Amino acid sequence: MMSAVLNCNISFIGGGNMAQALIGGLIARGLPSTRITVSDPVEKVRELLTEKDVHVTDDNLVAIRDADIVVFAVKPQVLASVLKPLKGLFEGKLVISIVAGAEINTLAQLLETQRIVRVMPNTPALVQTGAHGLFANDDVNAQDRELASQVLASTGLTLWVNSEAQIDAVTAVSGSGPAYFFYMMESMIRAGKNLGLDEKVATALTLQTALGAAQMAITSANTPAELRKNVTSPNGTTQAALEVFDRAQISQNIQAALAAAQKRSQELAQELSDSTK
Repeated sequence: MMSAVLNCNISFIGGGNMAQALIGGLIARGLPSTRITVSDPVEKVRELLTEKDVHVTDDNLVAIRDADIVVFAVKPQVLASVLKPLKGLFEGKLVISIVAGAEINTLAQLLETQRIVRVMPNTPALVQTGAHGLFANDDVNAQDRELASQVLASTGLTLWVNSEAQIDAVTAVSGSGPAYFFYMMESMIRAGKNLGLDEKVATALTLQTALGAAQMAITSANTPAELRKNVTSPNGTTQAALEVFDRAQISQNIQAALAAAQKRSQELAQELSDSTK
């Protein structure tokens, strides 16, 4: 169901990778490119976006003027300087923020609006397989929530969480998550080379196996734990490997690692909140 969002003017403040992924997704879903405006201070970025036939500007005031939805996709460091000049100009506009660590309260004070949806996206959005955690306060109605879902759905999975604190947990799982899988891939490729495989072969086998495992887990009625048990024959090769993982307490370490990511997410949000006051 994409119909509602296709009738909206959508403006992006910040035209980086994530904004470009969303713009590409929306155009692919049928949003006319003429309905999209992007503001970015970097000329190279503006030139790149002009090729997509969207409106481009370096003036944020111009960018938001006719917008029904404004997507903030800027770096946290510049948040306050970008938002302050726009204060009070959001009558009749829905705000979607994909700015890391920017709490709704921080945004609401800088913009003087409560119609804000906060999103924690992840980079596989660049290949239309993102996982996005969304949160909004009760000030945001069902219609606005649906619009926000539609904007993000063009690049992957959208999941609503029921408290803003959970966004820090989303950050730890899916926001930073791609890097954990890349780390596993790196290690497996290195191991394959150590065992005598050509690097190209080790890489291709590892990446395809990661994709295959994810695809099985997504399509199967079984949990990942059950799938793991199914491929682990008693006293077989898989068991030999998993016993090494268990002795090294890999599972406990992964849990500790994600807890550290969540804690850092909380700290960064606090720092950003303090710096914009």
